[in-house]
Amino acid sequence: MHSTSLEAWHGEGVMWAHADGPIFTKSAADQHARALLLIHGFPTASWDWAKIWPALAGEFRCMTLDMLGFGFSAKPAKFPYSIRAQADLFEAFLDRQGIVEYAILAHDYGDTVAQELLARHNEGSARQKLTRVIFLNGGLFPETHHPVLLQKLLAGPLGPLVARLTTFRKFAANMRGICAQPLTDEELEGMWRLMTCNDGLRVLPALITYMAERREHRERWVGALQQSALPLRLINGLRDPISGAHMVRRYRELVPRPDIVELDDVGHYPQLEAADRMAAAALAFLRA
Repeated sequence: MHSTSLEAWHGEGVMWAHADGPIFTKSAADQHARALLLIHGFPTASWDWAKIWPALAGEFRCMTLDMLGFGFSAKPAKFPYSIRAQADLFEAFLDRQGIVEYAILAHDYGDTVAQELLARHNEGSARQKLTRVIFLNGGLFPETHHPVLLQKLLAGPLGPLVARLTTFRKFAANMRGICAQPLTDEELEGMWRLMTCNDGLRVLPALITYMAERREHRERWVGALQQSALPLRLINGLRDPISGAHMVRRYRELVPRPDIVELDDVGHYPQLEAADRMAAAALAFLRA
């Protein structure tokens, strides 16, 4: 599967002068293909999609960005980081791109943003028409989300101190622990650069509040899955300790007509650990 360096990825993007600060964006060139919005996870950024981007962009008008607080985008200290604010950002981005109809591919934190966009579609308040959604590993159900120790510490009262003391070595150890197939040194070093860009460690405690949001808004976001008439697909790395096989079992219990692709030797990052298989499963669903 194709691999793109962080430098090349950055060079192919465009900075959007958003009201809350510059946002890194990237879009495929084909303006006539069907639109596909890719939403990254925590604590990484849109570079997560680099391996599968060429395969998807060969058939779809792919669009992505680094959300506020992530990657190359602005990381304002006083921004009210929330899932709904990030969903607003994506709707504004789609407006800017002239998109009226689109599909979603989401991962991790991005799953929850996608659930909010799906809830807006279900209730008729969305600014664009959503056609279908693919979820990768993520906390779709707060009761099955098993955060790693670092996430728990960041969410606690010592979060700001923990963030300041976080090192590449600790970060890399956590990433290796949640992936069944090893990430390369280049991938880990690039992720760390994205996390620390624009003094990013200081906003980690604000970003991690998404775990509490998932509990607070469980009825809305789980309900979005249960009430949706749209085609939904879950592609899951079963060996993910955060949201692997145990989350798949819960998905089968709660979501009507579950469409699930299981990757039994993959962990939390299917798009990096098994890019070919993940892209194939996504394309088969998106082509329908």
